Amino acid sequence: MRGLVIGLAGIGLSMTYSILNFANFAHGDYITAGAFSGWATTYLVAGLGRADVGALLLVGAGGSVFGGTLGINVVGTPLAIVAGIVVAGVTTVALALFVDRTVFKPIRDETGITLLITSVGVAFALRYLMQFVFGSSVRGTTAQPPSLSLYFVDGAVRINAHDVALVVVAGGLMLGIHLLLQLTKLGKAMRAMADNEDLAQITGIPTERVVRAVWVIGGGLTGIAGYMFILWKGTLGFNDGWLLLLLIFAAVILGGIGSIYGAIVGGLAIGLTASVSIIWIPSAFARAAAFFVMIVLLLVKPEGIFSGRSTA
Repeated sequence: MRGLVIGLAGIGLSMTYSILNFANFAHGDYITAGAFSGWATTYLVAGLGRADVGALLLVGAGGSVFGGTLGINVVGTPLAIVAGIVVAGVTTVALALFVDRTVFKPIRDETGITLLITSVGVAFALRYLMQFVFGSSVRGTTAQPPSLSLYFVDGAVRINAHDVALVVVAGGLMLGIHLLLQLTKLGKAMRAMADNEDLAQITGIPTERVVRAVWVIGGGLTGIAGYMFILWKGTLGFNDGWLLLLLIFAAVILGGIGSIYGAIVGGLAIGLTASVSIIWIPSAFARAAAFFVMIVLLLVKPEGIFSGRSTA
C-alpha cells in the first residue's frame, strides 16, 4: 500500500524532471495540499448539518470534530470519499498551474539549481501556509473500515476496504498513464520532449502546451496520491507530504530518474522495503533500510532499474 502511494506520487515528480529538467522540492507540499483540500471536502459532505461548517472545512482543527465521529470510510460515506478524491486532484492541478505561471515560468530558462532552490522556497511557503490555516495538530480522519482476514500457511493478513480502494484507484491511474503515454498524441509529444526538447520544438510540437499538460497530469496524480495516503493511514498532519518526499525521491532515483515506469516500480520497491524491514529492525530505522536498499541497487545498476532519462 505504501509503495502504491509513493509510486503514484512519484509519477508527477518524474514527469517534472524528465520534461522540465529540475527536481521540484515543492512536490511533497503539493501532496499535502491535495490531502487537506480533499479531506476538507470529505468532512463537509459527510458532516454537513452535524457539525459547524468552519470546523468541517478546517478538517477538525483543534479537535473540533473527528472523522471517526462522522463515520467516514469508503463503505459508510462513499459519496464524501469520491468528492474528496476529485477535489484533491482538481485543487492540486490548480495549485501546480498557479505556481508554474507565477514562479517557475519566468525562470524556466535558468539553470536547474536555480529552479531547485526556488522550489524549496515554494515548499516552505506552502507548508507553513497550510500550518497557519489548518493548524499543526495531527488529527484522525476516518472511522474503522470493514476488513477481511486472509489466512496463509503461517498466519493471516488483514485487508480492509481502504486497502482495496487504494489498490483500485492507484492501479487504475497507473494504467491510465500507461495508455496515455503509448496511445495518444499528447503521450508521444511528452516522450519526444523528454528525449530532446530542442528537436521537439523544431518538429512543431507545442512545447508550452505539453508543459501545461505535465503540470495538470502530474498535479492531479499527486493530489489524489496525497488524499489516498491519508485515507489509508487514517491521520492527517501539515508535514505529511514533506516526510513522504524523501522516499519519493528515492523511488524516482532507484527506478531511473526521468522514467515514469521506473517511478512506479521504484515506489513499490521502496514502500515494500520500508514496511517489511520492521520485521527485523526497529521501526525507527525503516526509512534507513529503504535508502540502504536504494544505494545497494544503484551500486549494481547506477542508471536505475529502467536505465535512464526517458518518460516511458
